[in-house]
Amino acid sequence: MRKIRRYLILLRPFTLLAPLIVSLSVMTASYVYASTHSLPLLSLFWSMVPACLCLAVLNGASNALNQAADFQEDCLSKPYRPLPQRLVTVREAYWIALLLYGVAIGCAFLVNFLFAGFVIGITLFTVTYSLGPRMKRFLVVNQLWVALPRGMLGILASWSVFADPFQSLPLAIGGIASAFLFGVTATKDVLDAAADRTVGTHTLCNVVGVQTTAVVSTGIMVASFAAVIPLVLLGVLPGVFMALAGLMLCGVLIGVLLLRGSRSRSWENTNAWLAMYVTYFFFTISFACLTIVSSFASQAV
Repeated sequence: MRKIRRYLILLRPFTLLAPLIVSLSVMTASYVYASTHSLPLLSLFWSMVPACLCLAVLNGASNALNQAADFQEDCLSKPYRPLPQRLVTVREAYWIALLLYGVAIGCAFLVNFLFAGFVIGITLFTVTYSLGPRMKRFLVVNQLWVALPRGMLGILASWSVFADPFQSLPLAIGGIASAFLFGVTATKDVLDAAADRTVGTHTLCNVVGVQTTAVVSTGIMVASFAAVIPLVLLGVLPGVFMALAGLMLCGVLIGVLLLRGSRSRSWENTNAWLAMYVTYFFFTISFACLTIVSSFASQAV
């Protein structure tokens, strides 16, 4: 039982909320958007549950793999994690990651083949991020390698459960999400700057400094949500989506917290990192609600 608890800590349970909340929000939106209300409740349940669990398990696999590959770095910057404390061995972490990747891909095929294709794509990004060619080492590329699978691919995968993921709406939202995540990813690198430099990983924080990183990241985050305005004016997004532009203020707040670089008293990273999760949760839940509102409004006309 104690060993199982250590394995669960290895998976970083809090971070598993992100794929659960995001996927559930996007799937609900796609279900309403596609007007597939004739699906029996049991069928709806059996479509959504494997998909949500698949993406959560996939994130857990990525967390285990990343910690196994970053063992030396974590010994310097995160000695409280299971591997530096010798509560879990590196070999065990690799095996757990392999097992969870297998479970995630297996669950994906229970949903549909298109969803499985997206899951395999996300898997390739997360594996190559931590292992050869280890994209985590390369400046800017490492942020892109986090943003694309968690943003665009994650949203398109969730949307594909009930609707066509190549429609303008999910593609636009996926692009906004990826742009936001590209900018905000730096929040996780502040406390690791010295350790990253030691092992040869180049991040904005340890190359240009935290102050410059905060300015650049804030600009990208604000621009990502500002993109909602032209997308609405061009008719790509429904008019009600203009409300999402208000999240530009969250981008500024995260930038201020990033500049301070203060560690959260309750979580393992900075307050900016925590604000990033809260903002992304709010973004996807708001997206789902606005999609539902616009879909019912269009049906009523």
